[in-house]
Amino acid sequence: MSELRNTRTEIPESADLLFTLLIDVVRSHQPDIEATLKGGGQSSAFSAAAPEALARTLQAQGIWFQLLSISEQRTAMRQRREIERERGYQDVRGTFANVIASAREAGISADEIRALLPALRVRPVITAHPTEAKRVTVLEKHRKIYLQLLELESPRWTDRERKALIDAVRNEIELLWLTGELRLVKPTVAQEVAGGLYFFKENLFDVTPELLDKLECALQQNYPGESFDIPAFFQYGAWIGGDRDGNPFVTNEVTRSALRENRLTSLRRYSERLAEIARMLSITENAARISSDFRAKLAQALAEAKDGDGIVSRNPGELFRQFLVCMSNKLDTALENNAAQAASKAGYVTADELIADLETLEQGLAESTHTDLPHALVRPLRREVQTFRFSTVRLDLRENSTRTNQALAALWRSRNGMSEPPATDSEEWKNWLLDELARPLTAADKAPELPAGEAETLGMFRLAAELRESVDREAFGSFILSMTSSPADILGVYLLAKTAGLFADADGIERCVLPMVPLFETIGDLRSAPAIMRELLGVPVVRRSVNAQGGVQEVMIGYSDSNKDGGFLTSNWELAKAQIRLTRLGADIRVPISFFHGRGGSVG
Repeated sequence: MSELRNTRTEIPESADLLFTLLIDVVRSHQPDIEATLKGGGQSSAFSAAAPEALARTLQAQGIWFQLLSISEQRTAMRQRREIERERGYQDVRGTFANVIASAREAGISADEIRALLPALRVRPVITAHPTEAKRVTVLEKHRKIYLQLLELESPRWTDRERKALIDAVRNEIELLWLTGELRLVKPTVAQEVAGGLYFFKENLFDVTPELLDKLECALQQNYPGESFDIPAFFQYGAWIGGDRDGNPFVTNEVTRSALRENRLTSLRRYSERLAEIARMLSITENAARISSDFRAKLAQALAEAKDGDGIVSRNPGELFRQFLVCMSNKLDTALENNAAQAASKAGYVTADELIADLETLEQGLAESTHTDLPHALVRPLRREVQTFRFSTVRLDLRENSTRTNQALAALWRSRNGMSEPPATDSEEWKNWLLDELARPLTAADKAPELPAGEAETLGMFRLAAELRESVDREAFGSFILSMTSSPADILGVYLLAKTAGLFADADGIERCVLPMVPLFETIGDLRSAPAIMRELLGVPVVRRSVNAQGGVQEVMIGYSDSNKDGGFLTSNWELAKAQIRLTRLGADIRVPISFFHGRGGSVG
């Protein structure tokens, strides 16, 4: 424990402050462990009350290491700012400015970058991993301490104000000491959904448009005179509410509820942002020349509004504000429909409709003012909606191949006079799946009678078909099949999706609209993955589906189970070999393979 004090002397000033404040809190609540924390050895009081004192000492050490991490993050950010001030933003490693400047220096042309941009896709996935035990209330306190440290960097404070800020930091540390840090009761799925959405409300809604803006600025600075269309390539996925593998609490109704909550979060965010912009956009038509095209779009919006005349009378001459009020009213209707879980054509039905209106507003402002106002006020919100749409995240569905094969066996019985199906690793089984995928659906196919458990599995796909229409067409990311060990495992999932109405055509023979992602987890499955994918991507309906979904086949590789199966070194070696072989396979058959790395939790 004495090492705690020794390492502290090598840490920047903010850590010294945090340690001093922590000691002050400990002195107030558990003075008998102060000497131990300072590295002065065990006191007599500590020896006399060893169990309690030891527990409190460990708690204090845990809080200290968290505070130290906060201090290091703050120091790293300060160092990045110093580099930017001294040498320029393009010299800050890892930034778009640095990467794009390096590309220009390497002779990469603007045309090459324009060709690359549409193919970009980065999608971090939020999970409710059991190894993450910190409560949201603790994370909130950590963030407050970080922001207070940033405030203390400012030279503008008087001694009185600086002391008040330091007192505020001490209060947060004291609250950490008095707060139960870990969850003592297993959270419900609804609580896990709320915990995941916290990060979007607190931070991600704001910073993601800034990320796209930084890329655009870097391209403009390094390729002056060139134009680039920046897609919403940075999106977010989630497993919370959709991951059934090993979680009996995730049912179809739970998934439905998670989707509604995800949608509600995005709609509320856009409503707040529209209100902010409306308050700022007080431009009068007497001071700006409003284009005829925007006037026509406004007239149409007012005609469709419930209280068009009232909107005009309350905002006389402020045409952009009138348009924003019309947009806000439509968004309010969408919120009401979401609360009532009602399908309605009133209000905004899809995110694309809101994006179109934001583009109209942005273009109208640009033509009328010839200023940076549309870039500063409207474009960030448009990029938010393009990124988060009406679902905040793309929810992945995950199930184990054992469960899907059980549902398929029940489907076999319903279509073959209740006879027993062949073994799932047999040629007869695979041929049956291929035949079923090739023939058109009949009315009887669409409503099979299955046992409750198997009906729940098929119902998951039916739910995806339904909610893609009522929530958002991108409400779901992919279906991930755990423990994929053969091409038939994935072909079976395609058949379940076909039966549930997840194909683009009514007959269910053209292509699936939900991406199917095999998850290779064991050492044996990782070694078999290239052969499995070669056979799978040779099936016409699979190839058509992949082409329609962007032409890239995603494969998930499991770090945790391969680690359990073969140990750390073997696991990493087999994962590396599998990625190399799958990449070569993709190049050989002209279907690029992208990888979803299952590195969450303790493995990550």
